[in-house]
Amino acid sequence: MNCVLMHQRIAVLELELDDVTGFIRRTGCVFAAEHLPVGVMVQKGIADRAALQKWWMDRSIPASRSGIREALDRLDVADTKMLLIRCFGLSLSDQYWMKPEKSGMTWEQINFFDHSFSDDIGDVLFGNTAKTDAFDFFSPDNTSDGCLKKRWKIMHGRRCLIKGGSNPFHQQPFNEVIAAGIMQRLGIRHVSYRLLWSEGFPYSVCEDFITRDTELVSAWRVMQIQSKSNHISVWQHFVDCCQTAGIDIVPDLDRMIVTDYIIANEDRHLNNFGLVRNARTLQWMGFAPIYDSGSSLGYDKVAAQIRSGQGIVCKPFKKQQEEQLELVSSFAWISFDRLKDVQEMADAVLRGESAGDFIDDNRRSAICEALGERIQRLENKKS
Repeated sequence: MNCVLMHQRIAVLELELDDVTGFIRRTGCVFAAEHLPVGVMVQKGIADRAALQKWWMDRSIPASRSGIREALDRLDVADTKMLLIRCFGLSLSDQYWMKPEKSGMTWEQINFFDHSFSDDIGDVLFGNTAKTDAFDFFSPDNTSDGCLKKRWKIMHGRRCLIKGGSNPFHQQPFNEVIAAGIMQRLGIRHVSYRLLWSEGFPYSVCEDFITRDTELVSAWRVMQIQSKSNHISVWQHFVDCCQTAGIDIVPDLDRMIVTDYIIANEDRHLNNFGLVRNARTLQWMGFAPIYDSGSSLGYDKVAAQIRSGQGIVCKPFKKQQEEQLELVSSFAWISFDRLKDVQEMADAVLRGESAGDFIDDNRRSAICEALGERIQRLENKKS
């Protein structure tokens, strides 16, 4: 299928998609090199097809997503890459899409920020397979990343992401609410979360922080702005790339690293934080509000491990939390008085509704105690 990669209303690049695999078979004329996805370079008038391919594949649901094989069987689709074509690659995280050649289709007609979308894909991804007629594939769920069960839904007129947890504790949704409560107390820009219960399971719900005129660019993509020297650390390279983009990122990184230390976040990888830019002007707007903090607070560990602190890994700049904390330039902004009730707040979240079906008293106590101990260690380090 011959297409044009579009950035909102701007034609960026001619290309051909394989109708069977969903891969990009070839690239053609470059119309607006500056609007190519960050990290896709042009040499001698030709776009880097390998880099563009990686960007395109990264838009698809990962094969490791919980329940994805059953969902694909139900949809009669061989691979998640094919779901991209069914929704023209449209997302609620950026403004890129694939326009079929000579289709006459416009951004105003199809974007998910202004128009409703089908619940069919989300229903199937969540295991609801009662539908018997043809599926409507026009959904941003086709371009959602991550391994946990998730879906987009319009709730009270707002685009919201609903995300589940993993067996056996399904703790990630609770952790998102607790992490947001901590950041709210510290005055850190973050995405707010609330709990939603459905069929006896907890889910986190957050509103989309991207609008029809903005887009999220992951830290990994920002780091493609310029080449990295071997002697430069990942942290320094990200800081340097942000400086090239006109952003002093260090204060925001301080706050993210401190938050991740407090909650013992084990999965702050380079694709779940980044920068926001204006999709029309390409102006960098700053650090994205902190989101996706669920893989924390010993989410997959037994209570004894949570209490001991053993087995906690760290990302993205160091492998140990204490070591990563050394990258923080200043702790002066932290008001520890505002953290005095964090254990009580976390306890309340973990006691709510049917939480006891997944998190018993011993586990809840271990989480809250370990949380308090990390805050105390941080306060001692500051002093």
